[in-house]
Amino acid sequence: MEKVGSSVGVVALAAAIATLLLPPFAAAAATGPGSSCTRSCGNITIPYPFGVEPGCYHAGFNLTCRSGAGGQGSPQLFLGDGTVQVLEISVQHNTVRINSTGMILPFNDGGRTKNGTWGSGLPRSGPYFLSETINRLLVLGCNTQVTILGGDDNNLVSSCTAFCPLSEPNPGFTIGTVASNCTGDSGINCCQASIVLSYSFYNIEINRLKGGLPFTQSIYIVDRSLDYTPDMVFSPDHSPKALPATLDWIIAKNSTCPTNTSVPECRSNHSRCQTSHSGYGCQCSDGYQGNPYVPDGCQDINECKSPDIYVCYGDCKNTPGSFMCQCPTGYTGNASIPNGCRDIDECERPEAHSCFGICQNFPGSFRCLCHDGTYGDPSTKGGCITIKKSFVGLSIGLGVGGTGLLLLALGGPFIIRKIKLQKVKKMRHKFFKENHGLLLQQLISRDTDIGHRMIITLRDLEKATDNFDRARIVGGGGHGVVFKGILDLQVVAIKKSKIVVQREINEFINEVAVLSQVNHRNVVKLLGCCLETEVPLLVYEFISNGSLYNHLHVEGPISLSWNDRMRIAMEVSKALSYLHSSASMPIFHRDVKSSNILLNDALTAKVSDFGASRYIPIDQTGVVTAVQGTFGYLDPMYYYTGRLTDKSDVFSFGVVLVELLTRKKPNDYQSVDGGSLVSHFVSLLAEDKLVDIVDPQVFREEDDKEV
Repeated sequence: MEKVGSSVGVVALAAAIATLLLPPFAAAAATGPGSSCTRSCGNITIPYPFGVEPGCYHAGFNLTCRSGAGGQGSPQLFLGDGTVQVLEISVQHNTVRINSTGMILPFNDGGRTKNGTWGSGLPRSGPYFLSETINRLLVLGCNTQVTILGGDDNNLVSSCTAFCPLSEPNPGFTIGTVASNCTGDSGINCCQASIVLSYSFYNIEINRLKGGLPFTQSIYIVDRSLDYTPDMVFSPDHSPKALPATLDWIIAKNSTCPTNTSVPECRSNHSRCQTSHSGYGCQCSDGYQGNPYVPDGCQDINECKSPDIYVCYGDCKNTPGSFMCQCPTGYTGNASIPNGCRDIDECERPEAHSCFGICQNFPGSFRCLCHDGTYGDPSTKGGCITIKKSFVGLSIGLGVGGTGLLLLALGGPFIIRKIKLQKVKKMRHKFFKENHGLLLQQLISRDTDIGHRMIITLRDLEKATDNFDRARIVGGGGHGVVFKGILDLQVVAIKKSKIVVQREINEFINEVAVLSQVNHRNVVKLLGCCLETEVPLLVYEFISNGSLYNHLHVEGPISLSWNDRMRIAMEVSKALSYLHSSASMPIFHRDVKSSNILLNDALTAKVSDFGASRYIPIDQTGVVTAVQGTFGYLDPMYYYTGRLTDKSDVFSFGVVLVELLTRKKPNDYQSVDGGSLVSHFVSLLAEDKLVDIVDPQVFREEDDKEV
């Protein structure tokens, strides 16, 4: 028999993975980030719309992450293809902090005019522009005038003049001396000025005034918040150092926010478009913070957790997008100012605080007491009675009620039990209706066999699991807890699903009706469901040999054989093909991963856990849903658009193929450069270096010649 794991098989599997994984990366180039994108470089976070790999960034926001000089040190991040170093990225303020290299222009040739440029590493067309509100011009020199001209039209944007008190150079007088003697705004030895217009590049004109010393002139554009020192400006060899500067960035150039339509780039709820002088960007709405460029990226700010910023001298209550600051109960006034809340004297407001006894006010509340010689409820009229009247009433009550108390004591336990049983019965009926059990009965009424199998009572499941004994728990995950039980002499798996959105119940019931008709040897069979609990219970056939994840990621060098891995991959592909194309109605799994692929005693694959699955009408190619899945396996296109298609499962299956080849865990793998398992695999595949990541066991089971 021919060896399944031949080199042809390895190449074919790698080619299949490339087919499954590369298109989503390319298609996502202008749409949004995927779960497989690099999100950090060194200690710098990379938020979308920025990204490193193709398909992980918005057009024009590609970055380069590479190791330090000589391959040593922490990785460094650069704009574009790697000329301008990035120090920090802020989506909240739409800024990028960069290392801005100073310009050293020598005058040792006797000339009086020099020219230079700033921004040579930035694209002329954007999306980056120097922030005029954050940066300043800094000049170190003697008797020198520096002028900055912006853009192709050479508009004047800044200028300053630096003077030195010396008319002739003294021995040892260097530009370092100038820097150390700089007195800031006075213009002595240096000068600085604001930058009034924002451009992506500038022309620099330097004029040496009459009597100016023929020294090298140093010009910097730096963050105005930076307090520089001479050692920051010059390296030991007197070459210039780079100092931080801040760039603004926009998502669309030379455009303004549309007034009547939504902005496709502002993808998060609670986000808005913000027009600037060069175009527009996105920001979270007031009261929210985060990333407006990704779905659900803007999250509510809990102002009550930041009392230094959001001052409240009373009771703070967070609300969506805002907060409420109120005086505590028993106080009134303005809680947003010191001593703004004052005590309410309830005894002076009898119409609002009933008291028919003695009223006593104290800070924040009051006390209402019965008069001396009486007791009872002073908050109601006639509620306080004398002690003598109370004694007479008590005597009569004991005589009449003695017999009733005896009967109540004898029949109490029986009555209580009947009440509890009736309450449980009503509760089960309530859940059955809420979970649309009547709808399910209607859907399957045309097939009595399905109806007999599908509707399972809670009593039967309690009996099958010893009242859901915790000892019966055999697994669990993001969609529920699984119990092992015996039902009709058959070992079954009973899962408590975690459906929390009421509007999804209808779809869930329809899926149950459809899945009941699924019949494929590589799909775990759904046997029935119970709707008499708050959360529906699903009953599946029991698979005893664990998951592919457990078999693949065992301790030690030996795992599943290469033959078994190839066969399992083919079986899973057949199951997905059946669900997508051959079932009575297409079913998209939505959470394909190795832990959801079960293996029986013969290592036959069984696709399981349909807690997130959705059926799709035959006349549709997809459906928009809330994004669900597992990090590392999630399709980037589905993550951004929320549109579920068969390609969503196909991408996740491609990740499983990578996992089969490498024996590495997609959900917690990180390469040296901070990349995910998928991005690293695709990169090595393109470089023909798969030997660096493929499981050594695969090569040990191959012929040397074939490898």
